[in-house]
Amino acid sequence: MSVSLIRPHIKNLIGKSVGNKYLIIESDDWGSIRMPSLDVCKRLQAAGVNLGKGESERYNRTDTLASAADLEALFGTLTKFKDRRGNHPVITAVSVVANPDFDKIREDRFACYHYESFTDTLRRYRREDALNLWRQGMEEKLFVPEFHAREHLNVPVWMRMLREGDIATRMGFDLGCWGFLVNTPYQISYQASFDLERREDLDTHRETLESGLRLFESIHGYPPSVLVPPNGPFPLELEETSAKMGIKYIGASKIQVEPLGQGKHRKRLHWLGQKNRFQQRYLTRNVFFEPNAPGGDWVRSCLNEIDHAFLWRKPAVISSHRTNYMGSLDEDNRKNCLKKLSELLTAVLKKWPDVEFITSTELGRLLDGDTLGKMRDDKKRN
Repeated sequence: MSVSLIRPHIKNLIGKSVGNKYLIIESDDWGSIRMPSLDVCKRLQAAGVNLGKGESERYNRTDTLASAADLEALFGTLTKFKDRRGNHPVITAVSVVANPDFDKIREDRFACYHYESFTDTLRRYRREDALNLWRQGMEEKLFVPEFHAREHLNVPVWMRMLREGDIATRMGFDLGCWGFLVNTPYQISYQASFDLERREDLDTHRETLESGLRLFESIHGYPPSVLVPPNGPFPLELEETSAKMGIKYIGASKIQVEPLGQGKHRKRLHWLGQKNRFQQRYLTRNVFFEPNAPGGDWVRSCLNEIDHAFLWRKPAVISSHRTNYMGSLDEDNRKNCLKKLSELLTAVLKKWPDVEFITSTELGRLLDGDTLGKMRDDKKRN
């Protein structure tokens, strides 16, 4: 039997099993600027800035702050479908709560870092009407934010590169963005919020984590339960910080990179439901639906991965980034990907009429031994 046929079984072998067919859609990057406009994208390309190719290039070509039109289109698609309990598919919106305050950083001549709430970012980009859609999505349980990071940015690495006058980094700064490829020390991505260039950066990462979690609760009115570190790297020391701040579940790759500083890393194996020393559970993804990425028939491949998950009595935890559903930079991107999402959900309900749509937090609580009935009762009391 070929490796391609065995791999879907292997990735579902270990980890906690569940009794029912649960489907979770985790969508990363909500709240981050990424590419401010098509004009900025063209200017960076013209200057020879490396925006990536293939998988990485799609973000700089399509990903930007969600508009009201983006959210209306996404919610309109989700409300067309219901599971056997009458629940619509729900997006667990793995989100950031801040972006750099470029004006204040410039005024300080790059001596200090400053940030602004993503709600202020939306106002600055004249997308404040999207805030009402965030709230509507939360009220209707179509769109439930959880925590990615304070900002989708490695603050200490970015600030050092700015101070050193890196041409591409300074140009991106002047245009209000950073999400492209730059030759940083140890090739740390600016997007990898918690990757570690120097051991002393741990203090900065700890502060961004703590302040980000406080800001999340201030904005959304509840503390997050789930943390999914951007791009994957996450120092072991920050698990303790996140636990003290109330994080119960950590989204992680099955093989996660633990940065040690100075270009050194350690690989750590995770599985669904595994607990760390702070009694936090790891939630691992086993299905991918990225229809604006290279890869062929995403509906068929996603259905195949869901099939394998359910075969091994695992929940289907789908990774589907924000970039797939954005239309401000390319309206066809949103239109085509939502069409694919509709095809996927139609096929899921036809093949598995007993499927149930839940959030990442609900999955974590199920793994803890709670029932959906208890969760609903808790929600009514709150």
